[in-house]
Amino acid sequence: MFKFKPLSPLSLSVTLHVIVLLVLIIGDFTSTPPKPTTMAAPMQPITAVAVERKTIEAQINKIKQAEAAEEKRKRDKITAARKAKEKKARDEKLRKKRAAEKKAKAVAAEKARKKKIAEQKEAEKKAAAEKAKRLKDEQRKKEQKIKQEAERQRKAKEAKERAAQERLLEQQMAEEMESRQQARRQQMLSEIGRYTALISQTIQRNLITDKATMEGRSCKLTISLAPSGFVTNVVIGQGNRVVCDAAKVAVYKAGTLPVSKDPEVFKEMRTISLTVVPEF
Repeated sequence: MFKFKPLSPLSLSVTLHVIVLLVLIIGDFTSTPPKPTTMAAPMQPITAVAVERKTIEAQINKIKQAEAAEEKRKRDKITAARKAKEKKARDEKLRKKRAAEKKAKAVAAEKARKKKIAEQKEAEKKAAAEKAKRLKDEQRKKEQKIKQEAERQRKAKEAKERAAQERLLEQQMAEEMESRQQARRQQMLSEIGRYTALISQTIQRNLITDKATMEGRSCKLTISLAPSGFVTNVVIGQGNRVVCDAAKVAVYKAGTLPVSKDPEVFKEMRTISLTVVPEF
């Protein structure tokens, strides 16, 4: 089913004028030609029609111009509306774009802010951890230093006490050794004295005496002995010649003199000096 768009007043006026003009023109051509008369009739109807036609044509042109102007106005209005709509769309798009950019910037700024806060917190956490570690290390080093100093003092004290004990022990050992050595010397002297007396007795037994020439006289002898007591040498020292000769003969006559089996005692007696005094 067709729908007809209603004509505008201007279009309707133009249409009516066109219809009237066509009716006049058609009527002019279809009317019966007038009968010829002897007298010329006036041409008024034809002139009126021509004038009317021109008026109508002018009116039609005016109407067409107005219609064209109206159409142009409508087109311009449509164009303006379209452009306004397009501008509005562009503006809306630009607004949305700017809003999106603003939102994106805000999101980015918020993200950057949160990131900065997180980084700052992380840095503070790291700094706090490093500080705690540094303080812990310093405390550990301090405690270690205190322990080392205490250990050093303990060792120094122990070393001092040990040195004192060692000195005391050494002193005790030295005193004991001195005591033993002294006792040993006493023992050796006693042994040497005893064997010297035995040797003197042996010489006296083998000594040929003469009271007239020897009484009140003496002789010093130095006798060298072997470990067995064997006489290896006799050296006459100061004294009466008669007594010395007799004493030397007596020593060699004995041949072997009594000596200690103790090596240390014998070492002291290997060369022995004694004074021979004849006994009567």
